[in-house]
Amino acid sequence: MITPRSALKFDLFAEASRKGKIDKVGDPLQVIAQHIDFAALAALVDAFIERSDGRKGGRPAYPTEVMVRVLVLKRLYNLSDEQMEYQLLDRMSYQRFCLLQDSMNVPDRNTIWRFGERIGVDGAMALLQGVDEQLHRHGYIARGGQAIDATLIPAPRQHISKDDRRKLDEGQQPDWSDAKRRQKNIDATHTKKHGKSYFGYKLSVSVDHKHGFIRGVATGTASEHDGHHFDEVLDQRNTGKEVNADKAYPSAQRQEMLAALGFKDGIQRKAQKGKPLSEG
Repeated sequence: MITPRSALKFDLFAEASRKGKIDKVGDPLQVIAQHIDFAALAALVDAFIERSDGRKGGRPAYPTEVMVRVLVLKRLYNLSDEQMEYQLLDRMSYQRFCLLQDSMNVPDRNTIWRFGERIGVDGAMALLQGVDEQLHRHGYIARGGQAIDATLIPAPRQHISKDDRRKLDEGQQPDWSDAKRRQKNIDATHTKKHGKSYFGYKLSVSVDHKHGFIRGVATGTASEHDGHHFDEVLDQRNTGKEVNADKAYPSAQRQEMLAALGFKDGIQRKAQKGKPLSEG
């Protein structure tokens, strides 16, 4: 009896071989790693966080640079903390980008969430500005116009008693320990989109058409209207004048503002009876 040969070949160096093939094909995450100085970004973020001296015990913290790389990936692919943890366990390219390819453990969902809470909005903005400055030094200035959009960022749903919720609504602080207070997210809000409920925040961004990089960012709660931070993220340094956005953004006031600033209004409009939309 003749047994067909299998295409499967087993080798102790299979993982190294796959890494070589990925490099040959081209790993886009390694291209990012070559152009962005993450050590410099980590130094910016360190100014916004406090490191434990280790006297209280517990697991040692991951290096700031590792966590900054994790946050960059999380935002780049719009992943939740749970999804980010899974991808770090599963994907070789993510492990290598985050300097975790030889680590026995990776940051879990709680570690990722806590790091984001520790750096706060100011730390996140410093991180974005640091990336933008490096892109400009490499010649990646904002070109070709821009697209403005908002995305929902989920947050863990909170279990707060009716009495504590009443106190918060009245501007009072519940009788929580410091540890419990750190675990409670009282800023996120609820909203509905396409019939689905969400709890968390809203991230508004401006992306340049030429390179596809985020040039402006603003944060708000999930219940805020998509267009709330339009003016804040509009990038006036972009060399292109076209501004694109979806149907949540048009308004007469916004149209006048863009015209006054010399921008071309590329915001989508909803069709109206008797006023067909153009093909452009």
